[in-house]
Amino acid sequence: MSGVVRGDDGVKRCAWGSSAPEYVAYHDLEWGRPVADDSLLYEKLCLEGFQSGLSWLTILRKRSAFRRAFAGFDPVSVAGFGARDVERLLQDAGIVRHRGKIEAAIANAQAVVAVEEQHGSLAGLCWSFEPARHRAPKAPVDLAAKTEESTALSKELRRLGFRYVGPTTVHATMQSTGIVNDHFVGCAARAPCEEARRNLSRPPLSRSR
Repeated sequence: MSGVVRGDDGVKRCAWGSSAPEYVAYHDLEWGRPVADDSLLYEKLCLEGFQSGLSWLTILRKRSAFRRAFAGFDPVSVAGFGARDVERLLQDAGIVRHRGKIEAAIANAQAVVAVEEQHGSLAGLCWSFEPARHRAPKAPVDLAAKTEESTALSKELRRLGFRYVGPTTVHATMQSTGIVNDHFVGCAARAPCEEARRNLSRPPLSRSR
């Protein structure tokens, strides 16, 4: 069974990318596009963590509220959040009000700052786990929930103080940030994502792990 469907606009997309109006722009313009910006990588990691147990559509619909609540996902700003901020966020109906996930987002901001001091950038660390080879998926059965690389990156992130970054969450982040291109063969977004990956200057690690 192919993972691609033709939308009402005639564009072939991964089936999930046509399943709701909110998904179309996210699928076409963002998911799978390579990200080398630490703030956006931090945002993606946090949102994937908040998504655990929920649908990604719920997170997309709350994304603007998340950005307001977490200072635009600026790691330095969020790293300074304290107990009062946690209580404030627990009262914010616009986001997912889960104490553990809110505290994890703050801890992750602090970890990003530490990673930048140790490795130069979070992006450099994450991209260092890019698979040497990755087979283009043709059908849903070809997609994995986690990989050897996401498991290794998850282990490293947790060692560095990150929370809610299990192998499945990390793999979803790698997919969304273009570290792997998991658009199905035949999807209109696959080639642009691959071209962007080819043209990306991989951020280096300033120090060895």
